[in-house]
Amino acid sequence: MRVFVTGATGFIGFPIVKELIAAGHQVTGLARSEASGRKLLEAGAQVQVGTVDDLEGLRRGVSTSNGAIHTAFYHQLGHVPLGTRLRVFLGGAPRGIVPRFMGAAAATDRRAIETIAASLGKGSPLVATFGTLAMKPGRLATEDETYDQTPRAFGAIRAKNEDLLKEWAARGLRTSAIRLPPIVHGHTAFGLASLLIPIARKKKESAYVGDGMNRWPSVHHLDAAHLFRLAFENGPAGGTYHGVDEEDIPFRRIAEVIGRRLNVPVVSKSPEEAKKQFGFVGPAVPIDNPTSSKLTRERLGWKPTHMGLLADLEQTDVFSKV
Repeated sequence: MRVFVTGATGFIGFPIVKELIAAGHQVTGLARSEASGRKLLEAGAQVQVGTVDDLEGLRRGVSTSNGAIHTAFYHQLGHVPLGTRLRVFLGGAPRGIVPRFMGAAAATDRRAIETIAASLGKGSPLVATFGTLAMKPGRLATEDETYDQTPRAFGAIRAKNEDLLKEWAARGLRTSAIRLPPIVHGHTAFGLASLLIPIARKKKESAYVGDGMNRWPSVHHLDAAHLFRLAFENGPAGGTYHGVDEEDIPFRRIAEVIGRRLNVPVVSKSPEEAKKQFGFVGPAVPIDNPTSSKLTRERLGWKPTHMGLLADLEQTDVFSKV
């Protein structure tokens, strides 16, 4: 099949591109520049230069494709168009910058999904990604549950776009939502844990909140890429899947490995102290997010095969580069 992939040069998107090509698909990848798109050409894909803000560009990319995988999302202010960036910075009190940024990123994501879906033919596959941190905390989340819809739930502003996929499934598209854990890892990057490493280095301590027994799930990015291909090829309309290998790693164990690798003490912080310790990522750190992928494995035959998070952290050389 001909597949249009957004975020195609990213840590998750690029392995997806290679997965698809290895399986015989023809891929056009969206890249932010010709320079970043060179590795797509080297991998055997075609390149379309543009961003997810360019809706006409998305329509053009989808017009020659049989389906799409959407992984692009604004995780950094530097990637946001200047006009949007100014609205984020100048749209209110400084403490509201992060919520305004997340709102702008989620709105861009929604427009992109809507545009891609409207450009696909009936029965075409569309796979998009969301986060497990939006699930109800404190209990094992399953694929058949919806995201946490309580007021101010973490990540819900983006997770609401899952509903858009359901709407398009009802209109005849073969949509799949893949929820990824806060740590998607692979030797050079570790999801939100990549932000914890420079914080620990700067503060000269690796921290957790309370007793540190809140649980985070993880997955290797190559296993995640394989799941995207399986959902694209075989997922029924309206399916929701969890790209989770390890479902419940205690946060304290992550902090301990970081502390050991940086040779800094591992310490507990109160919720109030954590706000200062972790900055904008602070609200996510104490979340208890155990997440099951049992139904995903049963329904798509997905079997993660790559190393787990703690082993990856123990052998990576990223600590010498941060």
